[in-house]
Amino acid sequence: MGVYELLMNRKSVRNFDGRPIADDVIARLVEVANRAPTGGNIQPWSFLLVQDARARADLAAIVGNQPWVKRAPLSIIFCLDFLRLKRWAELSDAKFLGELSLSHFLIGYADIMCAAQNVVVLAEDLGLGSVYIGTVQSTADEVRARFEIPTYVFPAMLLSVGYPKSTPVAAPKLAAAAVVHYEIYRTLPDAALVRAYDAKYPAVEANAANYLERTFFEAAEADAQEKAGWQDRARAEMRRLGVKTNAQFLFGVRYPAEWMVEMNGALLDTFLNAGFDCFRARAGGEPESESG
Repeated sequence: MGVYELLMNRKSVRNFDGRPIADDVIARLVEVANRAPTGGNIQPWSFLLVQDARARADLAAIVGNQPWVKRAPLSIIFCLDFLRLKRWAELSDAKFLGELSLSHFLIGYADIMCAAQNVVVLAEDLGLGSVYIGTVQSTADEVRARFEIPTYVFPAMLLSVGYPKSTPVAAPKLAAAAVVHYEIYRTLPDAALVRAYDAKYPAVEANAANYLERTFFEAAEADAQEKAGWQDRARAEMRRLGVKTNAQFLFGVRYPAEWMVEMNGALLDTFLNAGFDCFRARAGGEPESESG
């Protein structure tokens, strides 16, 4: 399969068959992560491999009791690592203040996602499947404590990897015409915008289980008992909120708008707890005081 076909057919996998991944395969995954593009060739990352069964169970519990994290034979915590850079700079009679620089943070986060996506692509080529777990960010304090991650190191993304037990449902995507702009940004007319999303998602039907089977992929790919639990909770919220459109489902049930905003304070605290003060640092390089 060529690279184009591989990328076009890639799907997130949450149902793993339990087979271990050979050490030489894991080594190749790590190698391509470490060869990813990075701003200034700084490589502001560390890759924490989680394979022990107890550690996988603990990680799964921390990030929201997601069973695929427990079952995957390998999870990789992609960390933004400014500790190593700070130590190297100090030992080399230089100064590195990446934890106070929003630019360093944004570039470093982009670097990490490039590294993670390299793993995703190679894993697919090797017959493995993978799924990103974004809740590692909102549970960073617990993740850092469990895996002894020090100050100036932040768990930015989690990727669970394993051999697929079943072929997952293909996630619908917007047509290129809805997301591609030529030379200047142009705003789609309302009717065209609605048509684009109607083409992506199935209609919200009276049969909530059928709707969730095709849109809420975590539920669709879990085993029967887990699926029932996910669907029951989602159906209850749909009834409570009177969900009638896909946008109402996404921003009322799956990613509730107000709740996502309310997470800001907790997320900021996790960054600060890890020593990343760039979100309130002054231009001169020193953090603002609490009163400032």
